[in-house]
Amino acid sequence: MTTYGTIPTSLSAGVTKLEYISRAKERLKSGFGSRRPWKEMFNFRSIGFPSGISGVIGRIRTNLAYFRMNYAIIMLLIVFLSLLWHPISLIVFVVMMAAWLFLYFLRDEPLVIFGRTIDDRVVLIVLSVLTIVFLLLTDATSNILFSLLIGVVIVLIHAILRKTDDLCVDQESAS
Repeated sequence: MTTYGTIPTSLSAGVTKLEYISRAKERLKSGFGSRRPWKEMFNFRSIGFPSGISGVIGRIRTNLAYFRMNYAIIMLLIVFLSLLWHPISLIVFVVMMAAWLFLYFLRDEPLVIFGRTIDDRVVLIVLSVLTIVFLLLTDATSNILFSLLIGVVIVLIHAILRKTDDLCVDQESAS
């Protein structure tokens, strides 16, 4: 029996690994494709103070929506740099990042364990809890919280000071 037009769900082991790597590359490229150019983000001609509290809130909303991938990269870089003085925490951070990539971000098919399909929300909750617990067990809690605070402050300062006049934002992503 032929099954024209169907999408195969399993392939041979050699082809599967190669396809998985190429799909992972494509997904990473598409994920980083939503990153805005750093020149656009740090355009010094677009820096200025907002006119009032409504201007502050509007800029924060627009810039957070527009530069969200850039802000995520900045936050992760700050946490990574803060863990350089805690090598065990850094190893845990890198291992958990790999777990996030393979179990959540790079999956095409639902996760199946012992013949049961695991929902994406369950994977998200379990990975979040495990990441927090493992990092807290490495005694770098204050270091991680302080680095997250620094990252939030840096992101908010940029979001407030970066003018939104020259950004091409569609209304759906801004809200």
